[in-house]
Amino acid sequence: MHGLPPREPSMSRLVAEFSVPDTELTREAYAFAAGLEPVAMLNHSVRSYLFGRAAGEGSGLRPGADYDDELLFLAAVLHDVGLTGRGDGHQRFEVDGADLAAGFLRERGLSEERVEIVWTSIALHTSAGIADRMRPEIALISTGTGIDVAGREAGRLPGGLADRVHEALPRLADGGGVLEVIIEQAVRDPAKAPLGSLAFELARQSAPGTPVPDWRALVAGAWAGVA
Repeated sequence: MHGLPPREPSMSRLVAEFSVPDTELTREAYAFAAGLEPVAMLNHSVRSYLFGRAAGEGSGLRPGADYDDELLFLAAVLHDVGLTGRGDGHQRFEVDGADLAAGFLRERGLSEERVEIVWTSIALHTSAGIADRMRPEIALISTGTGIDVAGREAGRLPGGLADRVHEALPRLADGGGVLEVIIEQAVRDPAKAPLGSLAFELARQSAPGTPVPDWRALVAGAWAGVA
């Protein structure tokens, strides 16, 4: 029926069509994210999992054998909760989201070791060149989000997968609907956009008048007068 808002696919459909990890915790995490995020953002999160997993398989990484597939899904589905009202604090959105996700998982009894993997996966998911040198769960979240938002390394996906994924999880908004939220947060609260972060660069490019620190001046002025 025309005019109805888009709805997220059910977890049961994702399990049936894409064999996502089906545990009590993955279902709870999906429901938690769905209650916080618009459908475009939620779809982006699940696509990031599917693309990251597929890229890993193309490199010989086997889910459940070479890495913890449940943790990969948890990190992916929760990786943008820092862009929601519930997760919007005064840190960069990746860290706000990692903190919210970690608290959610601790409340449900996940071990601290596994919580730490999810936290790091979310906190570093925009840190290309760092995340990809770390354990597979962390690397594949960064890869999956990069594929989905910017098409980076999309050639690692098997033929036909992207079409299947987009049919089930349509884009609905460019970049998964996250770029505008990142920019809005950064402009409203510069503490959320430290120099060199993705949020800082998006705000610099997209919001005229965003102050840009002069790094050379900062360095030259540091410790001025100290012998």
